[in-house]
Amino acid sequence: MAETFEPLSNDLILRAARGEPVERPPMWVMRQAGRYLPEYNQVKGGRDFFSVCRDPELASTITLQPILRYANLIDAAIIFSDILVIPQAMGMTVEMLEAKGPHFPNPLRKPEDLSQLKPEVDVRAELAYVFDAIRLTRRKLAGRVPLIGFVGAPWTLMSYMVEGGGSKTFMFVKTWIFKHPSATHSLLARITDVCVDFLAYQVLAGAQMLQVFDSWAGELSPHDFRTFSLPYIRQISVRVPARVRELGGEPVPMTIFAKGAWYALDELCESGYQVVGLDWTHDPESAVAIANGRVTLQGNMDPNVLYGGREAITRTVERIAKGFGGGRRGWIVNLGHGITPLVDPEDLRWFFEETRRVTGASE
Repeated sequence: MAETFEPLSNDLILRAARGEPVERPPMWVMRQAGRYLPEYNQVKGGRDFFSVCRDPELASTITLQPILRYANLIDAAIIFSDILVIPQAMGMTVEMLEAKGPHFPNPLRKPEDLSQLKPEVDVRAELAYVFDAIRLTRRKLAGRVPLIGFVGAPWTLMSYMVEGGGSKTFMFVKTWIFKHPSATHSLLARITDVCVDFLAYQVLAGAQMLQVFDSWAGELSPHDFRTFSLPYIRQISVRVPARVRELGGEPVPMTIFAKGAWYALDELCESGYQVVGLDWTHDPESAVAIANGRVTLQGNMDPNVLYGGREAITRTVERIAKGFGGGRRGWIVNLGHGITPLVDPEDLRWFFEETRRVTGASE
């Protein structure tokens, strides 16, 4: 039986995600719990990144840090975790190296390497620490704001699994998809199955909204995005609500964020998600016209504007808010990608405060 949590005192983002009119646009930012916050670095200390993810108490503490720092400014928390817990659950070793990022000692460089993956994945067992962190965080939030769960999209996860980390050329995964299309679809299907269960069990644990991150979508041509990414993104939007109901829960709003896939906005608006996240390559007015009320849009300030000083932040907030029509309907305020580690936390506060001012909202 699902745990009962305190009712929400702020459900703004959920109403906005459903396309309802709201008194002000809700705000949160990707990677809002992370390295730019001194309190994060203090709590993490010298611990390995993934060991922190696997500690529900630490993960929940870090999740709440921006909610506490920016009290009454942020309208959602996002669970502190990582998209690469999926490859780990599937049997791969993933390390987080300082100043380098994720590293796979044994990447999947050819179809024969699939033998290192588990034939079956017990998601509830392998990723229990994430579900425990969600439950604990919901208790600590005590209804202040909704909690977002997330997963990496199959194409992005496959890219990491094959490349062995980040990449500038994506040579290895591009070799896969062009030389071994059948094996590619088989692997993407396996990843999708795990993603579906992972998201469904996050909802059962207490996640009130979900986001799918296709961080490497822009590395694909429009044709290849429609071949190797979009079908699996669509599977997730259809299968997750069905799986949640099968498990006795109620579906929640879902967001797709396909970074760099500006050419696919129309198709993403028809991909079964209630919210479509935009990176900074989108013009707000054009995105609003393409979406035409079909979905709520999320984004999309370039995170590097936060390095440009407060006048630059104000100018950009004013321009973007105007482009999204003021945000009383159909807009969730966010950056166009995750906040970066060297941002001054007070400049992010300025972003939130200026958005409130510009949209005519006050507490």
